Amino acid sequence: MNKHTRELLSEYGVLGRLNLMLRSTLQFAFMIGSVLTMAFLGLFTFPFPYRWRYWFITRWTFMNLWFLRRVVGLDSEVQGTEHIPDTPCIVMAKHQSTWETLGLQQWFRPQTWVLKRELTLLPLFGWALKLLDPIAIDRKAGRDAVQQVVDKGRARLLLGRWVVVFPEGTRVLPGSKGRYRIGGAVLAEQTGVPVIPVAHNAGDFWARHQFVKRPGKIQVRIGPPIDTAGLDAGEIRARVEAWIEGEMTKIQRQ
Repeated sequence: MNKHTRELLSEYGVLGRLNLMLRSTLQFAFMIGSVLTMAFLGLFTFPFPYRWRYWFITRWTFMNLWFLRRVVGLDSEVQGTEHIPDTPCIVMAKHQSTWETLGLQQWFRPQTWVLKRELTLLPLFGWALKLLDPIAIDRKAGRDAVQQVVDKGRARLLLGRWVVVFPEGTRVLPGSKGRYRIGGAVLAEQTGVPVIPVAHNAGDFWARHQFVKRPGKIQVRIGPPIDTAGLDAGEIRARVEAWIEGEMTKIQRQ
């Protein structure tokens, strides 16, 4: 049990801790069982068009969001959906939890993700993930990895798909900030596509490496599109970072 989990459980009495552990165990079992089942079934969708594969395989996402609401008591409250344009753009979001990899699919569909290539090699899960045509990159490739994001990201945007980027690269603990990487901003610069910034506090309820999930409402803030025309990648990254971290400060003060 990590430090963050111990601190979370310390807020509850004995019965409360047992209740959280039981609910979280049920959620974990459901998530693992459902991913194995849906990934296996998803493999049989490979002959079908992308939109059919995407619809079927992402049912797993919505099943798990439903289970989180009903069993764990973890839901979300979103502001800013009026900012979402009709045309797919680049989404850059805070990365604190596993939750946002599921939750963002509620508002941006169809979407593809920038992720490390190794994930697509995992048995069943990775094979099904590959059928969703993600932007799988080799992080050891250095500058070539950025070019992979640009080339593959441009192709996905032209196909009418949202491109979701977690610019911090890895999940960070609540109240902390990772280094914002340049890849998504370079994609925005070279395509001229607007960026939709997203802030949220999912880590307060389901932090990285945390088995226990806390019930409550995750606060999600979707920002106005950032017009990238005439901006270089550094300026785009700075604007995205300023908006997200500014909203994080507001959320944490609530």
